[in-house]
Amino acid sequence: MNNNLTTHRCSFSLVDEQATVAMGKQIAKIVKSELNQGIVVYLNGDLGAGKTTITRGFVQGMGHVGHVKSPTYTLVEPYDLVNWQVYHFDLYRLADPEELEFMGIRDYFNENCCCFIEWPEKGNGLLANADITINMAYQGEQRLVEFQSHNTLGKNLLLALERSNIDSIE
Repeated sequence: MNNNLTTHRCSFSLVDEQATVAMGKQIAKIVKSELNQGIVVYLNGDLGAGKTTITRGFVQGMGHVGHVKSPTYTLVEPYDLVNWQVYHFDLYRLADPEELEFMGIRDYFNENCCCFIEWPEKGNGLLANADITINMAYQGEQRLVEFQSHNTLGKNLLLALERSNIDSIE
């Protein structure tokens, strides 16, 4: 499905945790104001690279007030927001992909749902295809965040993110 018409890549350097949260909030702003439909995001990176932090920014940007915690032990944290459902999955501790079937994984993916999935490879074959993949890596004290789109929706999101004139969020 990846072809030159739908694949787009961009990257940003994030100086600290606040910049990572700000990036998540910017993605939420684009989803709400320009895309007006849910997205599926795969998050890759080592432990502590900022996957939960960027998701926290997104959840807050979508209107959640309060704590955003990692779903490491629950597999999924749901956020029921006005006009939106946001689901943050952390599949790191998933013992068997079949567990996803038992929890009704297919019900989480629809037009008004935004799904951020950490360790997506552990749910291979059972997850909806990603609109974008976010790869996060340490770069000294900063984080390098690389985005790749997988379809037209994802490409439109990344083009809007680039139009935001964000070279380095601080």
